[in-house]
Amino acid sequence: MQAGTLTRADLAEALHSEVGLSRNDSSKLVEQILGHLCEALAKGENVKISGFGSFILRDKGERIGRNPKTGVEVPIAPRRVLTFRASQMMRDRIVAGA
Repeated sequence: MQAGTLTRADLAEALHSEVGLSRNDSSKLVEQILGHLCEALAKGENVKISGFGSFILRDKGERIGRNPKTGVEVPIAPRRVLTFRASQMMRDRIVAGA
């Protein structure tokens, strides 16, 4: 089984064929959902989609890293990272599909 990539166009096409929305409305709906998700994350809010998973923002502090080639220590600046944690339902579905 070869893994592909699910795109915005794929999501819009699924809405079109399964829900019956026009292709234009399907595309707009996908863009609106992704826009709301991005806006919430940009504001610093975590996003939880029941039965799917959670997008969680974490603030990482400054730390010392090391260049693996030269061994020179360099400071790594503090930053905010985005992580995704799949729900138990999603994990069960992924394992069952493997």
